[in-house]
Amino acid sequence: MNPPGLFSRPASRFARLLALAAPGLLAAPADPPAADPGLPYVYTKWEQITTQDGLPNDHIFAVRADPRGDCVWIGSEGGLSRYDKQTKTIKNWTEQDGLPWRVITGIEVNPRTGEVWLGLFGGGLARFSAGRFDHFHQLNSGLVNDVVYAVAIEGDNVWCATTAGASRYNTKKDKWDIYTEQNAPMEEIWNYNVCARDGQVHLAVWGSGILEFDTATEHWKIYTDPDGEMEIDLYRDDGVPHVITTGASYVDKILWMSSYFGCARYDGRHWRGYFDHECGLPSNFNNNLKARSGQECWYCTDKGLGACMDAETCTWVTYIPDGKNHTGKAIIKRENQVLKVVDTGYNVPQIFQICVDFDGNDVWAGTSKGLGHGIGEGYYPRLRPASAGVAQTTAK
Repeated sequence: MNPPGLFSRPASRFARLLALAAPGLLAAPADPPAADPGLPYVYTKWEQITTQDGLPNDHIFAVRADPRGDCVWIGSEGGLSRYDKQTKTIKNWTEQDGLPWRVITGIEVNPRTGEVWLGLFGGGLARFSAGRFDHFHQLNSGLVNDVVYAVAIEGDNVWCATTAGASRYNTKKDKWDIYTEQNAPMEEIWNYNVCARDGQVHLAVWGSGILEFDTATEHWKIYTDPDGEMEIDLYRDDGVPHVITTGASYVDKILWMSSYFGCARYDGRHWRGYFDHECGLPSNFNNNLKARSGQECWYCTDKGLGACMDAETCTWVTYIPDGKNHTGKAIIKRENQVLKVVDTGYNVPQIFQICVDFDGNDVWAGTSKGLGHGIGEGYYPRLRPASAGVAQTTAK
């Protein structure tokens, strides 16, 4: 047996000589550069719809696209409006036309019947069908409170998020159910938003996080901030960022949520938190949201309209308007890195965003000073390589 280290010196000397003669020959091969995942679609063609175009009021609380009627329903501080996409004309309904209450904060269209359900801010619930309004309130129905923030359709049921709990109305059986702290896991009963899809109903509750109701089992699940801190989100990806939640949107088995203290996405196993200092979210103060898919979700903030266009790479587009000068821009970010700034022209009418909805490739955004319509010519989901020559992402 050779003594230990017998060949160590010659080997080391040889290695040193080889390194001097051919630098880098013995170095580990470098990793290939990561492929550029590409850029998201950016809306660069916008129109603004305000009182000058026929709306009764510019303070837009709710918007819902209706493909069946080829129109868009708009709820404002001044009543109900229907925007005809073919003729680009607006028809309004106020209290003089039979609308039970002037201020509309929620709109949902039944895809089977075409009935339009309206959440009224202080006036209860209304159904608009065949030119007639039916009015439901605390004195004539099982509606738990007349301040209705949002409405959702789930089969034969109409769900209402109110300031005193949630109500479920079965239109086929004419039966009401009420959910409060007495029979649901609500520490607070101020229900701010409701979403119904794929057998799940999600309630965004002030002070109680997100509540999930399984329509098959009628069992509840609750999502709250597990770190217990009210002032900050101590751990980013541990759950909802705050118990004061403002919105929930469930698409492709992905739950997106919003709050006044940041936002989050939940895939059934893992949470991902979103905050304005580390991604394209314009502000942590979020009034509402709407998901288009499991990868794309739009957030209505007090500092612009933020769209997570690709959750996998955390790629965002933020729309910032300058209403005074009728200009605007879109900022493309991946995580907190700015990739491009795009001159969109005048986009959403005002920076304070309240509601958003999708209409095929188009997007509709309600603000405190009118409605913005993003026209999605050439829209594509997620990302495309820059080599594809995407005209919508031409930098200013």
